[in-house]
Amino acid sequence: MSVIPRVAALAVGSLIAERSVTVTRDSLVRYAGASGDFNPIHYRDDIAREVGLPGVLAHGMLTMGLAAQPVIDWLGDPGRVSDYQVRFTRPIVVPPDAGVTVAISAQVAELDADAHTARIDLTVTVAGERVLGKAQLRVILD
Repeated sequence: MSVIPRVAALAVGSLIAERSVTVTRDSLVRYAGASGDFNPIHYRDDIAREVGLPGVLAHGMLTMGLAAQPVIDWLGDPGRVSDYQVRFTRPIVVPPDAGVTVAISAQVAELDADAHTARIDLTVTVAGERVLGKAQLRVILD
């Protein structure tokens, strides 16, 4: 049984999670199967280039899910996420060989002790470049 984080134990600016995830072409194929999103820009270089992209791109919803997972793990219960929003600022190009590493950090941006809630801001980067902007989760704490 996990322990739900307590609002009183947190401070604005607290780093609550960090993680790096490697996204490979295999990851994209598996996600396509799970989500039903078989757009060929997510698995065919020729099609991606044909439509003006630099290469095969990771699915946006996959990126969002990967970014939120460290916070969900910290919370211990996905039902404690009351809102999640992002802006897609840069596509994630996934090379065919080793894939790409997505770095995720989550920091407390706001606390409401009376409501037992917090806003968690995510920083999500690939090779030092932000791929999600204004990535924020509202969470319910004890």
